[in-house]
Amino acid sequence: MAAFNKLKKVLVLAFDWILYSAGAAETCQVTVTQPRFQEADSSTNTVLLECAFSASGCSPSPLEVLWFRFLRNTHEDLCTPGCTDHQKYRVHLAESSTSLEIKNLTVDDNAVYICGIAFLDSNSPHSKQTGDGTVLMKTAGKQHSNGKPVFIFMITISSLLFLYSSTVLCFVIYKVGSK
Repeated sequence: MAAFNKLKKVLVLAFDWILYSAGAAETCQVTVTQPRFQEADSSTNTVLLECAFSASGCSPSPLEVLWFRFLRNTHEDLCTPGCTDHQKYRVHLAESSTSLEIKNLTVDDNAVYICGIAFLDSNSPHSKQTGDGTVLMKTAGKQHSNGKPVFIFMITISSLLFLYSSTVLCFVIYKVGSK
């Protein structure tokens, strides 16, 4: 579990670093929090993943909500800011929270879901933040005791793939920016 927490921290730092490079008020400070785990039983068809945030010193301009997910062998931009599949995913935004609605939920949707909040008109390094991620686990009816190691393996591989992809993306952005 300690190795997973270390990888999760590296993952969040990588996301924060990507978001920092995207962005104009010097004192804008965003904080994002997510529940660490959400379970859905086999009868659940739709789920809402919650994400709370606070923003201080930020301009009144609209913020951007981003959602990513990490599967066993890949990561995916779900809503950055527009959702890739409007039939399956929908983002709801309130004053200090957002949620990702996932419809037609299956065990294939088991993944780590990360929420990001960005004030794009701010240069402040704290104006673009991500949560720690919510692990969504839908059970497939009867649970097997040997599923836990597979799930941990899935999260570990997904985190490593994300870290690799983020590094490549940052390198490309750095090279393009230095020209």
